Amino acid sequence: MDGSRLIVALDFATADEARAFVARVTPAQCRVKVGLELFTVAGPAFVTELAERGFDVFLDLKFHDIPNTVAQACSRAAGLGAWMLNVHTLGGRRMLEAAREAIDKVSRRPLLIGVTVLTSHEAHEVEEVGLSGDLGAQVERLTALAADTGLDGVVCSPLEAERLRRRFSAPFALVTPGIRPTGSDRQDQRRTLTPAEAIAQGADYLVVGRPVTRAPDPSAVLGAIVQEIRTAEGRQSRKIPG
Repeated sequence: MDGSRLIVALDFATADEARAFVARVTPAQCRVKVGLELFTVAGPAFVTELAERGFDVFLDLKFHDIPNTVAQACSRAAGLGAWMLNVHTLGGRRMLEAAREAIDKVSRRPLLIGVTVLTSHEAHEVEEVGLSGDLGAQVERLTALAADTGLDGVVCSPLEAERLRRRFSAPFALVTPGIRPTGSDRQDQRRTLTPAEAIAQGADYLVVGRPVTRAPDPSAVLGAIVQEIRTAEGRQSRKIPG
């Protein structure tokens, strides 16, 4: 894999705050994620700005709409220079196929990743919205749909990565938020692991946010996570899509 397995979530309220952070790191150290909060205030141009600075940008907007709307959104996102983007697997087969067909047509194709069950969700919350069964079964079923419709991987909890990796082999990618360095606060994530644990479970890309961006010394935390990832990588030689 070219580039880092670490994706830092730029969960900032303004573009200037995000710029201040990325000025302290390099594209060789991490990729970056732009989610709903930052995209809403900074707009599409900020995604292109980050890409032009050399960063691989995971555009985390979880597209979920009628097939044509999602297809057009994916095409536009690719045009911004996104390296990875995601759609919600609950949008169903036709939506997922439309999204894949749209990005297959662009000259610089991003990775297309499916969102399964949010890492903030617990079992009773999933049941409240009508999805019966345990969380792992839900994630596995949605992952199977993503794989069958030609997506490049899924977002999943690191706790589900081992189960998914046994069934879905590389280069199908597992992107895991909810990564927390040892001793850090789980905050609003519920299903979490450390970076080394997540890689051991089969994760490919690790999304880390506030433990890095809100730390008194973000560079030190980032360096420690990168070192932990490198140590874990030394224990495996699996090819990662990138």
